[in-house]
Amino acid sequence: TGHTKGVQAIRWFPDTGHLLLSAGLDGKVKIWDAHNNRKVKRTYSGHTAAVRDVNFTKDGRHFISSSFDRYMQYWDTETGQCVSTLTNRKVPYQCKFHPDADQQNVFIMASSDNRLWTWDLNTGETVQEYNHHLQAVNSVLFTDDGRRFVSTSDDKKILIWEWGLPVPMKYISDPSMHAVPTTGLHPWEQHWAAQSMENEIHVYAARDRFKRIRKKVFKGHTNAGFACQMTFSPNGRYMASGDGEGRCYFWDWKSTKQIRRFRGHDDGPTIDMQWHPLQASTVASCGWDGVIKLWD
Repeated sequence: TGHTKGVQAIRWFPDTGHLLLSAGLDGKVKIWDAHNNRKVKRTYSGHTAAVRDVNFTKDGRHFISSSFDRYMQYWDTETGQCVSTLTNRKVPYQCKFHPDADQQNVFIMASSDNRLWTWDLNTGETVQEYNHHLQAVNSVLFTDDGRRFVSTSDDKKILIWEWGLPVPMKYISDPSMHAVPTTGLHPWEQHWAAQSMENEIHVYAARDRFKRIRKKVFKGHTNAGFACQMTFSPNGRYMASGDGEGRCYFWDWKSTKQIRRFRGHDDGPTIDMQWHPLQASTVASCGWDGVIKLWD
């Protein structure tokens, strides 16, 4: 505990997972010692409105936070200094760094002006604009080692882009589709999952034709109206997601059967769950009750 309002997102430190980063609706980002005393190590204050998303660079030395005050802030994890502050006067819904280790100065932003923007941290300028969605862009997900990425939006379309090309290589759009607020890449990198607003999680191929795998549908949770983030076990056999009523759900990836469910958070949704990168039976969850929980 420590956030005065809800917690919107949590992220494990890359590869080791000894620290846990959390984004609060109180405008603060905190980092926690996840193993020893579970106390807060540092608080990064700089935003004047709720923080929607945080993401580490590949080595974890820096992270970027995107907030409803329309600023993105690039932080030094260790010293707690804000290295740079960027804005294009739009709300950044998600910011992700390019997966390539040589391109850790480049990140992509899913923006409320229906576009995606690539930013270069060395110059503080936008380098590329991807403008094809008709409503605010909710999420962005790199596949294929960063050669392609997937964007989802409130316009109920899913677009697949080649990195650096401002024209989508594929539209996924269907009258029966609902909006997709969050996406997640499966650890084997053959598939990615999309949290669909009809209380289902749909699965798409992450290579070649990006086809939807119709047989794989995960249901049972009530996520409509909430951007609940799903997560995968490190070996890729299980998937977990929160829902809008504060419960935590676990599914078997192969058979899509639900294995476990339990109450995670009170007064609102379990908005984010993150599986530990090394300890296969540890999952962290956070909710709008302002509490972060570690589950065994």
